[in-house]
Amino acid sequence: MKIVVIGGSGLIGKKLVNNLREKGHKVVAASPSSGVNTLTGEGLAEALAGARVVVDVANSPTFEEKASMEFFERSGRNLFAAEAVAGVRHHVALSVVGTERLLAMGYFGAKLAQEKLIKGSGIPYSIVRATQFFEFLGAIAQSATEGQMVRLPSAAFQPIAAEDVAAALTDVALDEPLNDTIEVAGPERTGLDELVSRFLRGTKDPREVITDAKALYFGVAVNDQTLVPGLNPRIGPTFFEDWLSRSVPQNQNSSAGSAPKSSRPSPPKEPQGTRAT
Repeated sequence: MKIVVIGGSGLIGKKLVNNLREKGHKVVAASPSSGVNTLTGEGLAEALAGARVVVDVANSPTFEEKASMEFFERSGRNLFAAEAVAGVRHHVALSVVGTERLLAMGYFGAKLAQEKLIKGSGIPYSIVRATQFFEFLGAIAQSATEGQMVRLPSAAFQPIAAEDVAAALTDVALDEPLNDTIEVAGPERTGLDELVSRFLRGTKDPREVITDAKALYFGVAVNDQTLVPGLNPRIGPTFFEDWLSRSVPQNQNSSAGSAPKSSRPSPPKEPQGTRAT
């Protein structure tokens, strides 16, 4: 069948497109770079013509509340209008575990608004909420850096490999609509401070993690419930050490493991979210 992946050129989108093509489906990787823009509606009708499933993994280019709200609401309305005309039978969206617990950051209010639009669209849907990705541990470290110290709380943390998120989305997209929300997370629950410390050691980063119960996560206070899934999540198979062993050579060669220049990184334009995307 024909499947359209909105945000198909991003971190999750590329993996998802490859997964679906390997299973023999006709997949359109839709993004502004391919002439499909959900904000303006450009190219949507053509991309969705004949599509049975749409998977939306696109993300706001900023954490700023007003801009992210405008992105998700305008994109959502344009997308659902085009899906209704095209006769799409299943809308799948990637969201973030703990969204309702992170509302102190306006971005997450925008994610809740996106989920509300999905539920009220009239299109059969499935929402997949994922925990933070291993791939963004460097950004978490940078957001909490003070000189050579990284100040983080010991709040429970259960991140997941991007490839496992893509695998979960693949399965959901090829199944019947849930008309519900499911959660996916990594196989290991540990402290936020501990895992970032392991990441820095594994990437030979000299910064030291300092545990501080009052430290914030991207400007938001968190506890042992904030960043972890509820009961019966889908658990990805990839452990942190396995992911790191594959990622470290690439990080060292490309400097991908070094700290980003921004003190508060924005989510990728075409990733999630989650996340915090």
